[in-house]
Amino acid sequence: MSPSRSRNQTELDDADYGPSRTQQRREALAILTLAGQLIELPPSKLAKLALPEDVRREVDVTRRITSHGAKKRQLAFLAKVMRRYGDEDFAAVRAELGENREKQRQETAAMHRLEAMRDRLVAEDESALSGLIAEHPQVDRQHLRSLVRQARIEKDTPSKPPRAYREIFQLLKDLQAGDSAEG
Repeated sequence: MSPSRSRNQTELDDADYGPSRTQQRREALAILTLAGQLIELPPSKLAKLALPEDVRREVDVTRRITSHGAKKRQLAFLAKVMRRYGDEDFAAVRAELGENREKQRQETAAMHRLEAMRDRLVAEDESALSGLIAEHPQVDRQHLRSLVRQARIEKDTPSKPPRAYREIFQLLKDLQAGDSAEG
């Protein structure tokens, strides 16, 4: 121990003060973010989550508020109620929300792939059509070809609704669903 430092100062340096103010702020913002995610969830998904009863009640109250300022205050109150509980109480909820986000990302990517395939089919790419038929021999070829022809006509006439264009997407979606059911 250096002679210039007193014994009391050394004891203060060794004392545990808990989390820093910055860490406390980060944790509070994380809870606020989680609260915001909870109020955005559809009621069916929210019902599946294991939440404390008072938190569930406050989520319901927050959802009913329409005024922006009041909703913001109620969201802050919801976060305050949630801070009464430990991280372990919301670990399962965070995991579920993380899985939902990953699942949504995968579904979105699958939809983008289907849209790209549809665009290749409509863009008069015969190789895309023959490749799709080869990959899915059970598909009604005549119906698919007529849908593609109709979608090309719809594309050239903007006044017509894109009915065939949508039907192609639905057909591709059904084919993909059939593949995942078999696999």
